[in-house]
Amino acid sequence: MNRIIWTVLGVVIATGLFRLCAFIVDQKHYAIVFELGHISRVIDKPGLNFKLPPPFQNVEYLDKRILTIDPQSDDRVQTAEKKNLLIDSFVKWRIVDAHSFWVSFHGAEHDAEDRITTLVRDALNQAVNKRTVNDITSRERDKAMEEIRVAVQARVKDFGVDIVDVRLKRVDFIPEASESVFHRMESERKQVANKQRSDGAADAEKIRADADRQREVLLAEAYRDAQRIKGEGDARASAIYAQAFGANPEFYAFYRSLDAYRQSFRSRSDTLMIDPSSEFFKYFKAQGGAAAGR
Repeated sequence: MNRIIWTVLGVVIATGLFRLCAFIVDQKHYAIVFELGHISRVIDKPGLNFKLPPPFQNVEYLDKRILTIDPQSDDRVQTAEKKNLLIDSFVKWRIVDAHSFWVSFHGAEHDAEDRITTLVRDALNQAVNKRTVNDITSRERDKAMEEIRVAVQARVKDFGVDIVDVRLKRVDFIPEASESVFHRMESERKQVANKQRSDGAADAEKIRADADRQREVLLAEAYRDAQRIKGEGDARASAIYAQAFGANPEFYAFYRSLDAYRQSFRSRSDTLMIDPSSEFFKYFKAQGGAAAGR
């Protein structure tokens, strides 16, 4: 009976010691083992681990996942144009060095969040103060967010913290300034649109003038080529005529006279007053004499 009691007692004591000395670290946490109030070691890999029972050693855990800081209130920031903006932002961060983090904040995540929030607010002011409203709301927004992240990271690297990302969720004008700013932005956009339309009209006129100039050049070149070809054709025709009629000049003169007669008497309404004894009627007279002789 006594043996059973001692066996049960031994099992209970062993179980108690195992529970006091063994601990499990999962993949979502760091485990920090303290020995008499001082950090003994940091465990960042999941698995079963052992330590001395309290009060010699105890364990604290830190979250190793990416955490989010999303302030409930917007930050009021002034731009380079002295315009006040309300900016809603959030921060993604995580613990990368559990030892440094514990030394800096004694494991209190809310203290770390307060410190990071303050640093982000300072960096946000610096980034926005040197930019215009248009920069923050459009073309340089991403650049400004990265600038804020880098600035905050440089301030918290000794705390065992990594700033993963800083995002500007919403950028608004304060209510009393919104209407005037919107009117000003609308006017600026109209000026830009009018300038672009004016530039487009000028470019179109330039293109039309260039096209007209090219058309005139092409027409002049075409006319020149046509005249050249016509001249070459006339020259070849004259050469052919000369070659064909060179052997019989009298027949050539007769042919040319017939052509002149045809051109002269083409219209019945025309009246010609010519001396019958002129050279123009040379072949008429010759034909008339030949007929009388016959």
